[in-house]
Order: sequence, then C-alpha cells, then structure tokens
Amino acid sequence: MKFLVIQTAFIGDVILATPLVEKLRRFYPDAQIDFLLRKGNEKLLAGHPYIRRVWVWDKKRAKYRGLAALIRQIRQEHYDEVINCQRFAAAGLLTVCSGARRTAGFRKNPLSLFFTRRVPHKFGTVDQPVHEVQRNLTLIGHLTDASFEMPRLYPAPADYERVRALKSAPGRYVCIAPTSVWFTKQFPAHKWLELMALVPADCAIYLLGGPEDAGACAAIQAASGHPEIYNLAGRLSLLESAALLQGAEMNYVNDSAPMHLASAVNAPVAAVFCSTVPLFGFTPLSEQSRIVETKETLGCRPCGLHGRPACPLGHFACAETIVATQFPLPR
Repeated sequence: MKFLVIQTAFIGDVILATPLVEKLRRFYPDAQIDFLLRKGNEKLLAGHPYIRRVWVWDKKRAKYRGLAALIRQIRQEHYDEVINCQRFAAAGLLTVCSGARRTAGFRKNPLSLFFTRRVPHKFGTVDQPVHEVQRNLTLIGHLTDASFEMPRLYPAPADYERVRALKSAPGRYVCIAPTSVWFTKQFPAHKWLELMALVPADCAIYLLGGPEDAGACAAIQAASGHPEIYNLAGRLSLLESAALLQGAEMNYVNDSAPMHLASAVNAPVAAVFCSTVPLFGFTPLSEQSRIVETKETLGCRPCGLHGRPACPLGHFACAETIVATQFPLPR
C-alpha cells in the first residue's frame, strides 16, 4: 500500500496530522507513507522513521505553478490512498488530480464532491468534546479502527545534544513561549512577567520562539527580575525546541504551535487560552497538561475560530482576567 497524507497549513496542523502516520504504520507496517506540507514546515518531519518522503509545496513563491509541478510528480507515484486533512480548494485540487486509486477528505473542502470518501468536520460540545486529532483520524476510519492515536515527533540525538550545549544552567528549568501570530491568542507580556515572578529562583526560565519573536522575548527578559532567564528565540530548530520542552518541569504556552510541540513529545504543558476556547478541539494532549483560561463569563468569547490582530472591544478581558496563580508552578 502507498499512502500520501496532505496537510499544508501551519506547524500545529502538521503536528496534529502525525497521528495518521502513526496509525497507518501500526495497521500497515509494510506500507509506504509519504507526507505533503508547506515549505518551512519540512524540518518537523526530518528523520521521521515512518515517512518515506516529504513533499514540499512552496506557497509563497510561484504558488500555482509549483502546485501544478507537484501534481505531475505525485501522479507518477500511483498512490493507493491520498488522505487530505486540509479544507481548502488548492489541497482539494491536488487530491482530485493525484491519480490515486482512492481519496479521502473533509466535506468542507470545496472539491470534496470528487473525493472517494467525504467525512464531516464537526466540533464537539462541552459534554462531548472532539479534538482535532479525532477529526483527522476519521479520515482513515475505514482503513483502521476508532481508537485514538497521539501526535508524535522524533527529535534526533543531535537535537538533544544541541539543547544540552545551549543550556546555560545545568539544573531544573521551565520554558515559556510567550508569543503568537495572533494578538488575541497571545498572553500579554506583563501577565507573563507576573507568572515569572512566581517561578522559584533556582529554576531557570528559557524563552522560546522563532527569529521574529526574538525582540519580544528580549523585552520580557529585560523586564523580568528572575535571576536565571535566557532568551533562545530564533536559536533552536523546531525539533530542538521539542527536545528542550521534553526536559522541562513545566512549559507555559499560548494556544499555538509550541503547545502541539509539547504534546508530540509528551512534555508537561500549561496552555493559555485567551480569545479562543478549548471547545474548538486544539487542546494539549500531554499526560501532564493544564488549560488556563479566564474564570469570568464573557459574552464576547470566543470572538473567532482563529486569533484576531486586536481585541474587537478593546478591553482584552479574556486575557487580562487570568491571574498567575492559575498556573501550575514548579516546587
């Protein structure tokens, strides 16, 4: 059997599609499994033991010409099953034109009428929550069973060695990933500082993020009075970041990619939900995990499925009413 899994969205979305790879491998140990993602995310799957090939689509440069070239290459692979986790037309077109014997995807995809198998993409309820991983796994329910599968990434020995070399303090530590692409998904800097004030002095703090987050992390570092705080934003790869998260006593993150990195290596995590809500199905999956959100009843929350560039009402109460003592702290 030859499988192709498609997820061309963001880092967290790719991580939450890895359970399909794990489960297909478990049910079809001799199968060839490939993965297609957007350029910039390919290092997430570097060295993955169950993925034969990672296809990369550059969405920012010659987007549609690149898509056409990908389709031509993929058709030559003669896949048995193409499984599309994306709900947008471009990935749907790739699926339809893949030449695969069978295709599966969500009904919300505009081209799903041409898929072999169409699956509803449903949100859960307070009483019966549905995680995004569960939604993704329905795409292969006809090939496997109804059991759950965890997301998983595979940092290499070199990733752990790189982390050991960068760590400035040899003892215990926590990680904080304070930023997000979206303002309303980002716990404010002054609130992170309130949390840092509660972290014991003998527990180091590492600030994580991409190169674009280095300035924000530097400002938080400068404002913090903690004696052991280090800014690693922009200095670690995604898998190196996962390796660092794995060894922490606790990881403090927004509703964003670092939360899913933590889940993929079963690292302890406390995830802050500001404008978004756990009901959307993007909660942490680590064995030791905590969701932190406002205790106030706010009629304006959630204000959207994703984040927003600013609070629509100007008060950002969904973040400002969260207090530092709601977080689990290292002893």
